[in-house]
Amino acid sequence: MTIKILFMGRKEVSAKALEWLNSKPNVEVIGVLTDSHLNVSPTAQVAKKLGIPTLQFHETLEKLKNGDIKFDLGVSVLFWRKLKDEFLTVPSLGIINFHPAPLPYYKGTAGYNLAILEGREDWACSAHYVDEEIDTGDIIKVDWFDIDAESETAQSLERKSTDVLYGLFESVVEKALTKEGKLETTPNRGGVYTSRSTMEEMKKVLDGDDLERKVRAFWFPPYDGAYIEMNGNRYTLVSQKLLRDLAPEGASSLFSSPSK
Repeated sequence: MTIKILFMGRKEVSAKALEWLNSKPNVEVIGVLTDSHLNVSPTAQVAKKLGIPTLQFHETLEKLKNGDIKFDLGVSVLFWRKLKDEFLTVPSLGIINFHPAPLPYYKGTAGYNLAILEGREDWACSAHYVDEEIDTGDIIKVDWFDIDAESETAQSLERKSTDVLYGLFESVVEKALTKEGKLETTPNRGGVYTSRSTMEEMKKVLDGDDLERKVRAFWFPPYDGAYIEMNGNRYTLVSQKLLRDLAPEGASSLFSSPSK
């Protein structure tokens, strides 16, 4: 039996996941919701290469309401839109989302930032079913891994999480494609939800902050990082270590010092 899948996602890991999914013999990817409005969109490029239509959110919702689009299973890999209405009611096998943080503890955004601010020595990626709220659907699987509480940045943690997220994607979707009905789950109760606006507010350096840790927690070029305000302007902070990490291999300075 062929399973019709609506795929949703962005970034390189999503593009890789889409290629894997399209290679499965019992799968028909009916369309892709992604960041195709951007100049560079890896997932949209893969969809185009594979001949899979890229869809628009509101148009797809209308077609679902009219019965013009039908699918059995939804798969979301770092998709940023909140799903609602027929997106949730049409697929008999539900929608599986892959979240780059451990559920039920960290919902919404700022997971990487909070992991570093809290000095965590471990982190995880989660697979869960999507319901009406954000990151609150029943949990399918959580994969944990070790991190370095004293050197990790938001950027480095995102890179490590991406590898784990992709492995989780393959293992969970493989099971979903061979099982009749939905996968076994555990309740997704408790935890803290962090909104995008709250994450932006967290970037401001306040009295008493561990400055080095806060700089690492929000270091993710080209996005604004931890900042101070002067004369009505914002200035992103950077440490000497991060500057050295950015330098080309072999670069040096006559005037640099070994100080922290």
